[in-house]
Amino acid sequence: MRTILITGPGGSGRTTVAAATALAAARQGTRTLLLGADRDDTLGAVLGMPTGGPAPITVEPRLTAWRPDAAKGFRDGLAALQDRAASALDLLGAGRLDPEELTPLPGADELALLRALRDAALAEGPDHHELLVVDLPPAPRALALLALPEELRRYLRRLLPPERQAARALRPVLGRLAGVPMPAEALYEAAARWDLELAAAEAVVADRNTIVRLVAEPGPAGVDAVRSATLGLALRGLRTDLLVANRVLPEDTPADSWLTGPLTQQRKALEEWQGAYDVRTVAHLGRDPRGGDDLAALDAPGVNGDVPPVEWPVTDRLAEDGVLVWNIPLPGAARDELDLVRRGDELVVTAGPFRRIVPLPSALRRCTVDGAALREGTLAVRFAPDPRLWPRSR
Repeated sequence: MRTILITGPGGSGRTTVAAATALAAARQGTRTLLLGADRDDTLGAVLGMPTGGPAPITVEPRLTAWRPDAAKGFRDGLAALQDRAASALDLLGAGRLDPEELTPLPGADELALLRALRDAALAEGPDHHELLVVDLPPAPRALALLALPEELRRYLRRLLPPERQAARALRPVLGRLAGVPMPAEALYEAAARWDLELAAAEAVVADRNTIVRLVAEPGPAGVDAVRSATLGLALRGLRTDLLVANRVLPEDTPADSWLTGPLTQQRKALEEWQGAYDVRTVAHLGRDPRGGDDLAALDAPGVNGDVPPVEWPVTDRLAEDGVLVWNIPLPGAARDELDLVRRGDELVVTAGPFRRIVPLPSALRRCTVDGAALREGTLAVRFAPDPRLWPRSR
């Protein structure tokens, strides 16, 4: 299954472009699922029918749409957690929460969308689709959402290292000595379940058939937002295929029209984008698109299957300079907004407002950082072999 994750600045029309993309693919014969994330049913407003509910709805032949119910997912998840922790709750004298009194906490929408994304990718039989189009939140929230599985898995591994489960045989003994049941086993089992679910969502995001498509209106604000989003996606190693310039004004606008100023800004933005991105334009219809006919009139770009994978290669320059060089592509990064910190076998990379902790390739773990340089959108980090970190023979 191919997956297109669509995001962009708030108010750029990304939901409309996502719906138009899914509709075009379905009308070309591809079984398509369109997922929405907004708590307000903006996706339903564009399609002309509500998309919330317990199950996906059929929009047209070969096109299904769904907006996961974050509230229901939150209630079901917390109810299951209370059931698994029943003994600990009873020990503490804690009262259980009824499903009717639960309201979703911040972040529930993102978790519901990740769960739906994972379920769609793993679906088989009549629920299987050939293409998944996801209307992500605005770019800053979308970047945080896409980073969530990797970051939560890292937190779980640090807080509950799997290797500590080797002492599980001692827990009954410790429980008898302490006089109370030990909940550690259930805690590790829950952590293992969470890790498995997060790994499945992370695999969908990182899959070679998953791409990110940016949508923005050509103008000064759009240029800045696209530059920032591109940097955040690059730091996450995510592939982008197209930049959709949305609501493009007609070039035959009369010279004395009030649209002359916006048109000049549009031309300047498009010129800048065309030098750095694969840009496709979507015309302004003169109204808010509603329903299948309007979406088809947008002529949204189709699926691009020739997007190369994002690579962070290690270059061997031991013979020439005595170092190994880790090349990290960071288009749009500014030298004064970069920061690197070596932490054990990990490298903490900060680029502008974004930060990621990445494990070092095995070849670099027995080296020390020897410096770094940013050239033409690529951060080259030099590593020098350090004999003090090599294994010692007995």
